[in-house]
Amino acid sequence: MIKEAIQRAFNEQIKKELDSAYLYLSMAAYFDSQNLEGMAHWMKLQAKEEFKHAMKFYEHINERGGRVELFSLERPVKEWAGPFEVFKHVYEHEQKVTASIYNLVELSKKENDHAAYNFLQWFVNEQIEEESSASKILQTIEKIKDSPVGIIMMDRELAKRE
Repeated sequence: MIKEAIQRAFNEQIKKELDSAYLYLSMAAYFDSQNLEGMAHWMKLQAKEEFKHAMKFYEHINERGGRVELFSLERPVKEWAGPFEVFKHVYEHEQKVTASIYNLVELSKKENDHAAYNFLQWFVNEQIEEESSASKILQTIEKIKDSPVGIIMMDRELAKRE
């Protein structure tokens, strides 16, 4: 049986993961409106990934005899100054998600919940990848600045994401 404090925190994390998916979908819509289909594609895949993360928490709660509770999602930002601002937002957002995961790890230790602790290790490793990916894209776009050719090349590169 899942502990009440862990269940509550994991339900909150489901919301955060779904908020992330919603944010990335908003970013995809922004890029689609700017005819940057590769960047939109990258964001759509990112949104799907965040939804899968939410479902991992959902399934974990259910598997341990808990009750999933869904909360209202936040309305995401919909306008940015350009690709640099979007990916800066992505990187900062992923840092917040990492902090949230680390807080869950600490809670699992405090609650002596070994199942939750082991479950969360996947997310700890996933956040390393998420932050690294966002950071690399952000650094590349920062070098490009406002070069239309550079942005087009980066858009084509991000379109390759599988």
